[in-house]
Amino acid sequence: MIPQKGATLSSSSADIESEQAYLTTLYQRLDQLREQADNRLRAILLEAGGTPQGRTQREATRAHYAEQLAQFNSVENGLCFGRLDFSADSPRYIGRLGLFAEDRDAGPLLVDWRAPAARPFYLATAVHPEGVTRRRHLRTRGRVLTGIDDETLDIEAGDGTGREDVTGEAALLSALTANRTGRMRDIVETIQAEQDEVIRSGLPGVLVVQGGPGTGKTAVALHRAAYLLYTYREQLTRSGVLILGPNTTFLRYISQVLPGLAETGVLLATLGDMFPGVRAHAAESPAVAAIKGGTDMLDALENAVADRQTLPDDFVEVDHDGYPLRIEREVLLAARTAARRSGRPHNVARQIFVTEAIHQLSQQIAERIGADPLGGDNLLSEADLAETRRELREDVDVQLALFDFWPVLTPRQVLRDLLSDADRLESAGLPAELLRARSAGWTPADVPLLDELAELLGVDDTLKVREQQRQRKAAIEYAEGVLEIVEGSRSLDFEDEGAEKDEILSALDVVDAGAFVERHEVIDTRTAAERAAADRTWVFGHVIVDEAQELSPMAWRLLMRRCPSRSVTAVGDVAQTSELAGTNSWEQVFEPYVAQRWRIVELSVNYRTPAEVMAVAADVLAAVDPALRPPRSVRSAGVTPWARRVPADTLSEDLIAAVRKEAALIEEGRLGILVPERLEESLGADLVAAVPGAAIGEQPDLLNHVALMTVRQAKGLEFDSVLVVAPDEIIAESPRGLSDLYVAVTRATRRLGVLHTTDLPKVLASLA
Repeated sequence: MIPQKGATLSSSSADIESEQAYLTTLYQRLDQLREQADNRLRAILLEAGGTPQGRTQREATRAHYAEQLAQFNSVENGLCFGRLDFSADSPRYIGRLGLFAEDRDAGPLLVDWRAPAARPFYLATAVHPEGVTRRRHLRTRGRVLTGIDDETLDIEAGDGTGREDVTGEAALLSALTANRTGRMRDIVETIQAEQDEVIRSGLPGVLVVQGGPGTGKTAVALHRAAYLLYTYREQLTRSGVLILGPNTTFLRYISQVLPGLAETGVLLATLGDMFPGVRAHAAESPAVAAIKGGTDMLDALENAVADRQTLPDDFVEVDHDGYPLRIEREVLLAARTAARRSGRPHNVARQIFVTEAIHQLSQQIAERIGADPLGGDNLLSEADLAETRRELREDVDVQLALFDFWPVLTPRQVLRDLLSDADRLESAGLPAELLRARSAGWTPADVPLLDELAELLGVDDTLKVREQQRQRKAAIEYAEGVLEIVEGSRSLDFEDEGAEKDEILSALDVVDAGAFVERHEVIDTRTAAERAAADRTWVFGHVIVDEAQELSPMAWRLLMRRCPSRSVTAVGDVAQTSELAGTNSWEQVFEPYVAQRWRIVELSVNYRTPAEVMAVAADVLAAVDPALRPPRSVRSAGVTPWARRVPADTLSEDLIAAVRKEAALIEEGRLGILVPERLEESLGADLVAAVPGAAIGEQPDLLNHVALMTVRQAKGLEFDSVLVVAPDEIIAESPRGLSDLYVAVTRATRRLGVLHTTDLPKVLASLA
């Protein structure tokens, strides 16, 4: 276990001056590159016109320099954080991105932390030094060097007290004991060997990262995204990387990590963001969400779509060309059967339904008006029948009648109708508890259903393509008119020996109308992440899922559609599963998609939670599943967790008093108050009234000193101090209540306290 204070080798003033000078050189080079990128970007923005190909190339160049500029700006803090010394080679400096001098033959000024040459910084130990004699950690504030931590890795010169499971102990301890700020820090300076192995795993396949609280799962996932983008730049820049988090609070918490690692092109989203045009963040009961998350919904949604393909009881009559036209049930039944047998999505199969119905109706009309009075063959020719079918297709009354029996549907329309109609729910085979008001907001559990319906319904692009062709034709006609106006004007005169004096080159000789329209077509300048967010069918090059154990089977279907290559990193802990539709087995999640072709690694070291708190959490974990083992903590905080029983009628006052005391003890750190859902509103209101700047609810300002939320809202977050309120209610409010309590008690990095109004649950008996 790392001691509370790590030993730092003393550095001479000459060392400090030398390192500061080198740091200054790096920042000068960074400024130079930033200025070059900025100047090039400004020059590109001033350019205009050109061919479509030229404009596309210019836009790609603009995007390249814009990304470069964003990277240079994002690595300003902590640009260089380490140095490796070798017995023979010159020192190697490690930083957030690679930098070369103008003369690239001179070698790198700074090695990108993701490059193979930087790996010894994370793996070298005294027993396995990998050629490194000394590892130096550089601590900076802005562009100023504030400290140096040295580790001697020469086994003959070392003192033999180093740890094999922890590298850079002084730097690691400094990071672990620093106050939390409300934004996750990157761990690029303190990546440990087991984390490095996960981060640098190859792109293909499904990788599951199982790890208990505080093992750095989220940080590893984010650094893995940065590593993959560095290693597979061309492939992933084009297709994009998706990082799916449990809630929007969590996304804001991690939002600065990837930019700080010089990566700005990743899409961060929650499940509620995964259907373009829908913001699904409304709340619903865990039981209802669990029903929606189960695969029984597949048959139910198919039934809901099939129920919209209706038939009349007998017939429907419409006016066609001044005559009554009966559309018999048998005609529509035959058309529906043909459309269903095609196996195509509902909206696409509608063309088959309409075509078959029109064919049957044309035969019906032919029998009426083309019958031979003498009993011979029908007098209408095939051309007459084709004309009849054309007239039926153009008849508004006929089309409206057919639309009623096989309408064009949208996912939102079908799901809203289904969940707000008791009869539709019963017909689809769903329980009445799913019934809700038609005006209710969308919930995260609705999004996989909308996505599934989008697959069942499909999109008939016929009308869209026709409209695009119409718009292009209209644009060309307009361009022809413009060019005709200027055709008579002299744009270019040529005077040479072989040309007549009055010879004129007109605008139409330079460019035709089609090319003119092409030159003015709008080029899509959005990044891959921006385009992916707006396109439900976008295919990602890699998907990273945090708190992966919480996703329902229906949510996994959505994600696997977005990643047919099955290049997925799933990080989570089955012991922390809160959602009823979540999983306690990774096999259940991935075998339907990749059979046995997935791999799992386990993070075993707890860097966040001190040993005193983890001892309490271990008892809770044993109650969740006796076969599970908690990760071992690398440090102690020297503070004993506590519990205090208070009267129920004074809980609010006692909580406020405890908050004030804890907030004073952690000074500038962050205090999290985790409460049962029943108490969130009442205790939150009292807390905000009594403690200035306190935040509550689903999306608290993470920079607040004090934040009150439910355990589900605290998923993936961490606080310097945590107060758990009414643990018995946290356990009782869900069938997975013990997992929720395990999450609650492991959010703390320094201090843990519990306020209870009834007997302390047995799993917390060590606090009594």
